[in-house]
Amino acid sequence: MGWENNVRKVVPYTPGEQPRVKDIVKLNTNENPYPPSPRVAEALKELSVNDLRLYPDPKAEALVSAVARAYGLKESEVFVGVGSDDVLAMLFMTFFNSEEKVIFPDITYSFYDVWAEMLRIPYETIPLDEHFKIVPGDYKRPNGGIVFPNPNAPTGALLPLSAVEEIVAANPDSVVIVDEAYIDFGGVSALPLIRKYDNLVIAQTFSKSRSMAGLRVGFAMGNEKLIKYLNDVKYSFNSYTMNRPALILGAAEVSDREHFRENCAKIMRTRAESERRFRELGFVFEPSSANFIFVSHPRVPAKVIFDYLREKRIFVRWFDKPRISNYLRVTVGTDAEMDRLFAALKEVVG
Repeated sequence: MGWENNVRKVVPYTPGEQPRVKDIVKLNTNENPYPPSPRVAEALKELSVNDLRLYPDPKAEALVSAVARAYGLKESEVFVGVGSDDVLAMLFMTFFNSEEKVIFPDITYSFYDVWAEMLRIPYETIPLDEHFKIVPGDYKRPNGGIVFPNPNAPTGALLPLSAVEEIVAANPDSVVIVDEAYIDFGGVSALPLIRKYDNLVIAQTFSKSRSMAGLRVGFAMGNEKLIKYLNDVKYSFNSYTMNRPALILGAAEVSDREHFRENCAKIMRTRAESERRFRELGFVFEPSSANFIFVSHPRVPAKVIFDYLREKRIFVRWFDKPRISNYLRVTVGTDAEMDRLFAALKEVVG
């Protein structure tokens, strides 16, 4: 079949499993175990099925305005998209066009190399240190752009703001994307640095700390020129990227700061208690600043634990990849879900 010679062939991203069985504990995709703001439920009542016959606002003004107010920005400093995956893909397309290699960690969000391969962007991965942390000095080299999560995924390690700034300051001729999908669970955002550095873009999502993974809302923040370039690419690709419900419900969610903080606080409390319980069972791990914990057991292989939990209808994430094949990424669920997890773990490692 000669036409296959012209097919763009890539190894696709593998998302976390979405089981369709009942009575499960789902700790494999870092979803928030608590519902979004009650304001979302109220806004949902105002939606009419008749609204769906009309195109959504291509400028997404209601959502952009709500995000700008929540983060103390101008609307021209905010970009929104269909989850942070859409936002990050647009960032790759817009800013990673040099002949130099884009650089990102070797253990990181596994969509980065997929986008690079698909868009034919040259790239190089930089090894994390033995504690699964980024070494800022490793990013002081010629490059065509930089992207990294903070906290890192899937390890949960947090890079302090001073280290983030060190990387941004060392690369004035490259765009640096800081993917802050998990920043609300214990980190300090690099957002204030966008006033100081014109090469910095911050990407965040409503899927984790804002409990809206099912709606797909993501956003980026940066200086006006960066955001304009980003919108130019978006409008050249798809003018109507976000649907009407996402725009309306996303604006309602981001307006409720108190509920957002309460949800994050509950997850952080459960995370701290879960870390204590993991230690009691002999697991080893670095402290997490995300809504998950990246754990390994010195006696029982991760795949054995993964399979045992699956039999018990408890789903966690296992990555069959170099350096991390003996680790499990465990999302922080409700206290009741974590009780069920640890009861099963005692059976397999106790």
